[in-house]
Amino acid sequence: MRWDAQALERGASPDAVSADSPAAAALLPLAGLVRSVSTPEFAGITFHEVTAKSVLNKVVAGSRMPFDWTINPYRGCSHACVYCFARKSHTYLDFDAGLDFDSQVVVKINAAEVLRRELAKPSWRHEHVALGTNTDPYQRAEGRYQLMPGIIGALADSGTPLSILTKGTLLARDIPLLKHAAAQVPIGVGISLAMTDEHLSEAVEPGTPGPRARLKLISRLREAGLPCGVMAMPILPWLSDSDDALNSLFGALAAAGATGVTAGALYLKPGTREWFMQWIAREHPQLAGKYRRLYGSGSYASKEYRAWLAGRIRYFKDLHGFTGSQGFSHRNLDGGSGHDDAREEEAQYPAGSIPDTAGHASTGHSGAAPSGAIRSDAIRSDTAQPTLF
Repeated sequence: MRWDAQALERGASPDAVSADSPAAAALLPLAGLVRSVSTPEFAGITFHEVTAKSVLNKVVAGSRMPFDWTINPYRGCSHACVYCFARKSHTYLDFDAGLDFDSQVVVKINAAEVLRRELAKPSWRHEHVALGTNTDPYQRAEGRYQLMPGIIGALADSGTPLSILTKGTLLARDIPLLKHAAAQVPIGVGISLAMTDEHLSEAVEPGTPGPRARLKLISRLREAGLPCGVMAMPILPWLSDSDDALNSLFGALAAAGATGVTAGALYLKPGTREWFMQWIAREHPQLAGKYRRLYGSGSYASKEYRAWLAGRIRYFKDLHGFTGSQGFSHRNLDGGSGHDDAREEEAQYPAGSIPDTAGHASTGHSGAAPSGAIRSDAIRSDTAQPTLF
């Protein structure tokens, strides 16, 4: 099916989703729906193209995020990460947080044009705008829709600092544009990568480029002179939290040249919890009971587990030269040390991922050990994961 052959009206093509189909019905109350598109190129996924009235989203008042504005050109995400924290947001469109989140993707096809109008308003204060805070702006459909070049250009041309967080290697397409933008405004680039096990990655984040591809992207960004912090989240209990797994991860990130790394345990907020627990029960039934006990009825793993994992993360960060590279914390902004908070690591944005509007950002981590280098005291047997339950 040729995408361009479709008329921009609902149901105009045999490949367009019918207006009375369940998928279209869920979007009918949404102002600006133009058409719903399915194509063999993206088997099992329907794209709902909408014209947005606004694309700049104000962060909720009182938030401790290091930005006040976000842009999400897509809602829903074909990366299909079973642990994605944003799943519940899809229920606001009357889609479910499970399969619909992975397969019903809303595309704001006029995002760049609307953004330029918003940035041109006299009231715009050129504050930092973050992309990739909810769903990935470089998911695979970006190769077709090409929304990001227009968005990056609009922000840079207006003098607005920006940051991007993604798992998508499509970002490499825009490296020249990002270099140009970096000469105009402060920028930050973050890559999400929490494991080096290709098979595990394929199982839990089946629509994403694999770890090797993302490590190569980090290297390409650094070679281009761009910053690149890494969000190593989520670390999955009993699946990616062993000393071997953590050593492999932080060693690979150091070798790739990441400017900073932060890491934290799996977070299971409502909407995500149900979908992930179904996956664990199906794919790793021997772990289902352990996960239920570890998380109880809440979103976070137990305090004991988080304290243990935080210690191992600090150890391997130190081992591979990431000491002091935490970046911006969105907790303890009142000046508290936070050292007793086992979730402290999760509250950090890694160095390089947030634009340094003060002009003092470091573009490299300190003293990284050579790839594969292990100190003689590196992995002690008494630091193995405790039997918590």
